[in-house]
Amino acid sequence: MAIKSGYYHLDGAQSYKNETELGTAIKKSGVDRSKLFVTTKLQNMNTDVPTAFAESLVRLGLSYIDLYLIHAPFSASSPEQLQQTWADLEAIQASGRARSIGVSNFSVANLETILKTARVPPVVNQIEYHPYLQHEPDGLLKFCREKKIAVVAYGALTALTKASPGPCDDLYTALAKKYGVPEADVALRWCIDQGIVAITTTANEQRLQGYIKRLPAFKLTPKEIENITQEGRKKHFRAYWTNRYAADDWR
Repeated sequence: MAIKSGYYHLDGAQSYKNETELGTAIKKSGVDRSKLFVTTKLQNMNTDVPTAFAESLVRLGLSYIDLYLIHAPFSASSPEQLQQTWADLEAIQASGRARSIGVSNFSVANLETILKTARVPPVVNQIEYHPYLQHEPDGLLKFCREKKIAVVAYGALTALTKASPGPCDDLYTALAKKYGVPEADVALRWCIDQGIVAITTTANEQRLQGYIKRLPAFKLTPKEIENITQEGRKKHFRAYWTNRYAADDWR
């Protein structure tokens, strides 16, 4: 459905258990492989990384993927294991079977650990990001920009879908009315207009097509972006990996 609607970035993961279905959808779509951007993720560092990657390729039915990520740093038992896993990803990239490599859910400290020994820096850090989780105290976004690591936001709609009511509600409503779009579009543009890649998911084909049609047609003003940012700072909410972070964590 996503490919049919014009979405060519396909985000999968071992832990999502969607690689086989994703591979089937790619094959059925008839879209040339070179036009697609396929991401998948390593679930657990306590495994043979080359074997895990090869198994992902088999499930996807592909000879290469565009982006391979370490899904999270938590399974590493030591900084050295994290560094070794990154070296394994570098070897996979060197083989040509992953065009780019990156990470997900990494803090500044995690990034610093792998950068100490990395020959190839991560191109991406995919993180939960929305107005109620801005990662300001540890300066994660600033660090990523300085190191030229692209930030990809998952959970971009969390303030609307999981954390409402909240201080951003009225702003979302007012801006949606101003631009004649659903509130979800405003939430996605808040990320996009900060230079952050926003990814989302839905089983609703009409919604998928609406995003493609509407999102390129408007932008938030710098003042509107700042207003959402300031209101978002009044609430803290993390929707994912809550078992790994303290309830009052602001990272």
